[in-house]
Amino acid sequence: MANAQAALSPAPPLRLLPSVDQVLKAEAARAAVERHGRQAATQAVRDALDERRAALKAGAGAPATPEEIAAAALARLDAAAAPSLKPVFNLTGTVLHTNLGRAIFAEEAIEAATRAMRNAVSLEYDLDGGRRGERDDHVRGLICELTGAEDATLVNNNAAAVLIVLNTLSPGKPALVSRGELIEIGGAFRMPEIMRRAGAELAEVGTTNRTHPRDYRDAIAPETGVILKVHTSNYRIEGFTAEVPPRDLAEIARAGGVPLVNDLGSGTLADLSRYGLVHEPTVREALAEGADIVTFSGDKLLGGPQAGFIVGRRDLIARINKNPMKRALRVDKVRLAAIEATLRLYRDPDRLAARLPTLRYLTRSREDLAAQAARLAPHLQRILGAHFTVESVPCRSQIGSGALPLETLEGVGLAIRARDGSGGTIGRLADAMRRLPVPVIGRIDDQALVLDVRCLDDEAALVASVTALEGAHELA
Repeated sequence: MANAQAALSPAPPLRLLPSVDQVLKAEAARAAVERHGRQAATQAVRDALDERRAALKAGAGAPATPEEIAAAALARLDAAAAPSLKPVFNLTGTVLHTNLGRAIFAEEAIEAATRAMRNAVSLEYDLDGGRRGERDDHVRGLICELTGAEDATLVNNNAAAVLIVLNTLSPGKPALVSRGELIEIGGAFRMPEIMRRAGAELAEVGTTNRTHPRDYRDAIAPETGVILKVHTSNYRIEGFTAEVPPRDLAEIARAGGVPLVNDLGSGTLADLSRYGLVHEPTVREALAEGADIVTFSGDKLLGGPQAGFIVGRRDLIARINKNPMKRALRVDKVRLAAIEATLRLYRDPDRLAARLPTLRYLTRSREDLAAQAARLAPHLQRILGAHFTVESVPCRSQIGSGALPLETLEGVGLAIRARDGSGGTIGRLADAMRRLPVPVIGRIDDQALVLDVRCLDDEAALVASVTALEGAHELA
């Protein structure tokens, strides 16, 4: 009966709603004007009033005060103004996580990029001669010093590097590639597609698992543009296999009168075995083995900004730089400044692991990781409460971004489990952590949310962010 009477009750009169002018005098509205401008604040107030008016017509809700309407408008504006690109805690265990931005910049690179953003810079200005200069000149010498290359140039990522190299050296011509190296990486990037877009003709040699020197020799023809070797950094073929070593392939290319292009993909300037990691071919090694051109990334193992490096023979680099594509693919002043600062760190290999975040994360000891996890566990247990358990567990981290895909690193993580054993509860917790002011990204494994601490620099900031979940009983 009461429900029936409520249904028959007339909706509150719309005239009880405050006017736009009344709302704009409220404290929250003044804050909205200060933060977002009068025009945006006025429109947000109108939108909030329209929503309340529609609710009243539908028989839902009650008239609101000017302050309530203003608060709703301010919340709407603040939400719309929040950046979409947010800092997150990468606790996935993948150091170079493509979806989370790959390499963290060194402080020196951050400072250099900030200076470039705040000032006019000598990007393409020769200060000695007072005339137009070349932006590559700021890093060319460093790259050649660190790799042993005759010359070097830069574009905005490694896919672009492969694209412009093939478009320059093999347009409308066959590019010989082993079938076992026709890679696909994240985002459905496929080497055959890049080759086609570059205008090169894909010429497959060998088979998926076995490619021999004679396969290349038999395929070389007067119209051949290049031999392309692709480092299979994100997978490995094992068993009955054969491939042509880079040094032998370089001899075949020279005998055939065609350039050898070695796409290292991730690429590294340092011998990782020096730091206790598995050896990955370095750029210097690839050039010493006879490659005419080597391409590699800046934001993977190198540990800097996204970029595509092209190094090798001076005459080939000169041809690449004359390609009109170069202007479309070039890097800007901010990235160039960060790249230069990152490269300079490699001049001091003894301190590189301490100064370059990527290498620091990859070389953290298990003892260090275990101590950090032990410090964090009681804080997270207190915040999450009795419905969850938090314990330190061994885990395996990975490098990521296609680098050494079969190699994992001995790590330590925090395994959070629901006491009721429910995977749904853990799913809700993971979702809640992604909605924190600074989202926490872990991984779910065996009905536990595992937070791998390998890439965690600021323990206090993590605890502060997760504290927002304290008392959130709806997660249980």
